Amino acid sequence: MAGMTIVASSFRDPDGFVFLHDGVLYRQVNDRCRADYTRLMDSGLYGALTTAGLMVAHEDADVPSPQPDKAFRIIKPERIPFISFPYEWSFSQLKAAARATLRIQEIALRHGMTLKDASAYNIQFRNSKPLLIDTLSFEEYKEGEPWIPYRQFCQHFLAPLALMAFVDIRLGLMLRDFIDGIPLDFASKLLPVRSRLKMSLLIHIHLHARSLTKYGDSRPDTELAAKKKKMSGRKVKLQALRALLSSLSSAIGGLSYKPEGTEWADYYDNTNYSDGAFQDKAALVKEFIARMAPDSLWDFGGNTGVFSRIASEQGIPTVSFDIDPAAVEKNYRDCVARRESNLLPLVLDLTNPSPALGWQNEERESVVQRGPVDAAMALALIHHLAISNNVPLEKIARFFASVCRSLIIEFVPKNDSQVQRLLSSREDIFPDYTREGFERAFGALFSIIDSREVSGSDRVLYLMAKAGT
Repeated sequence: MAGMTIVASSFRDPDGFVFLHDGVLYRQVNDRCRADYTRLMDSGLYGALTTAGLMVAHEDADVPSPQPDKAFRIIKPERIPFISFPYEWSFSQLKAAARATLRIQEIALRHGMTLKDASAYNIQFRNSKPLLIDTLSFEEYKEGEPWIPYRQFCQHFLAPLALMAFVDIRLGLMLRDFIDGIPLDFASKLLPVRSRLKMSLLIHIHLHARSLTKYGDSRPDTELAAKKKKMSGRKVKLQALRALLSSLSSAIGGLSYKPEGTEWADYYDNTNYSDGAFQDKAALVKEFIARMAPDSLWDFGGNTGVFSRIASEQGIPTVSFDIDPAAVEKNYRDCVARRESNLLPLVLDLTNPSPALGWQNEERESVVQRGPVDAAMALALIHHLAISNNVPLEKIARFFASVCRSLIIEFVPKNDSQVQRLLSSREDIFPDYTREGFERAFGALFSIIDSREVSGSDRVLYLMAKAGT
């Protein structure tokens, strides 16, 4: 139907799907989900979750359906400014999403319902808080039935958090390879022996993994069929189910990570800026943002979010990307402590950014596909791309032209101490890395609106607009 596009990631859910109509996001509730959706709304569960800020709110909508033969109702959910994925989250973000999922399940049980899945992809962040975006995740709770998403919860949340806490924080990136969650047998093999001394991990990862091998197949559908067969004639009391949720909550709560020891986590404590230069740069950034007046902004190389907050504190929805998981962790913790709105810290390696994933590479969008954004910032970043990673200036310019309409970018010349540090261990094979070469590469795709030298340094801050905008 003209003007309508079904969101590619919706195809797995028989109960409904998300679609765009004239650029507006809607969700179709299929007729097969009529009873569960009605119970969600009439039981008070929807009101309880939205009031608590744990689920996205929606309103009924009167628009045509892409599949009217299946439709029960069309709703218009509140739109999240930026869709992020678990492999882009910091440790505390994944932990907060896990706790939110368990709390949602506990509240659902009090209303006679249960989560039928526990996917991390059903959670998004708004104003630093996790919330459920899948309105159709609930079904009626039936006395005696086990919590079917137990394994999924462990794979999507507990296993990666345990690996990040016990082995290496960067193992959270494995969620990019295991889109259905980290297999428990794999996590069990990677975790150190001392993790078995933690009773919750012994039960929910190590022994859980061992029990799954008895089914002879790791696929969720096979496991579900085997579980149902095994559970026939044997009931799981509601008290036992609540005890399981409490045990999982303790397991999640018992995992911790101290953000330190990475290359960029203490960047602002070791920068070569004087206090005056730092303040001058901040003032220039604030001025340039005001001149752009963007509806949204992405800050690449945002570190702990110092300059990102210049935008977010003006009410501009801002995503602060950084390669360092410790820096992103600190950024998110600050967001929570300050109860900040409009700032979303995420882990991103710009030289290997989040790709399109899933079936036909369409279920999870790449970071580029989630753009373009009104404005982007790249402060103290370009020398790392051009010199540390051998990315030509022309390619860097093309990337930014693909993701934003306006750009604030800082050029760091070769005589800067940070660039000299990068060149100290390698040959200088970058004859075009000059201010003139930079302006030539970016001038082919952007109009240079303004450029200012940062006082007390040889760095230059540029304000640019994509050609033709």
